[in-house]
Amino acid sequence: MQEQKYYDEIKDLIETKEINGKARYLKDNKDTILINWNIGRLIVEAQGGELRAKYGDNLIKKWAIELEAKYGSNYGVRNLNLYRKFYITFLIVHALRAQLTWTHYKIILSIKNESEGNYYINQVILNNLSSRELISEIKNKFFERLSYADKTNIKLLENSNDLTINDMIKDPILIKSNNNIINEKALHKYIIEMLEERFLELGTGFALIGHEYKIQIEGHTYSLDLLFFNYKLNCFIVVELKLKSASIKDIDQIKFYTKLVDKNLKENNHNNTIGLLIVKKKDKYVIEYATDSNIYLTNYELINV
Repeated sequence: MQEQKYYDEIKDLIETKEINGKARYLKDNKDTILINWNIGRLIVEAQGGELRAKYGDNLIKKWAIELEAKYGSNYGVRNLNLYRKFYITFLIVHALRAQLTWTHYKIILSIKNESEGNYYINQVILNNLSSRELISEIKNKFFERLSYADKTNIKLLENSNDLTINDMIKDPILIKSNNNIINEKALHKYIIEMLEERFLELGTGFALIGHEYKIQIEGHTYSLDLLFFNYKLNCFIVVELKLKSASIKDIDQIKFYTKLVDKNLKENNHNNTIGLLIVKKKDKYVIEYATDSNIYLTNYELINV
């Protein structure tokens, strides 16, 4: 009987996984992901295709009773449905990423938006996120706070060199609140210190060069709030913080700073320096008329924790 054939194949896969799981944990992650994908594939094939949901539900309920009794709760109705969804979401087995654990994938499968799911898979790979860190990023709405407009067609990155600054910058950047701050100078210092500590709120690949970084030119000293080098983008990034709305003067200042870095720090193999202006509130007209391809604006938001 065709149905029995699929059931027997699923049993063999489960037994292989359970034996491997007890013998070697590290390799088992890869085996677990592949076996769960294949269980999902067999379920879909047994029910006659991914659209045969009604028959699939009955089949899953029937098999779950037997499999759960023999192998435990990992093979109840809920998980068999999860394996089915896993296969349907990642129809091409080569799309699976070895850097993700099964726990990562379970978290990703709770996300309905494909672009959002792809974004978080990329983040796990780029930043070596644990499942707990992934949950934290989702909770803090990293995807929703991406600053660029087109979030409808995010693909899984084949190469980290495909990254752009648009894939990184959050809007807003969340800063933990400190109720003890009494003036603007202290607030400026506090936010700068928090940005130093929380590179992920800026994006992927940021390495801090220095804060209040000094560049001396012809007797003049210029102090940059923060200077980073981004090894993914292969360029310096100047970060300036303003505790108000952005102005044309602020834009001109950060453009000037990026040119300073280009002429005095940038090497021939580096890409052009990027300027990032972080403000309390963005002015859409300033953004439209004053920024260029290497100047980016985002805003910060103080949050209570």
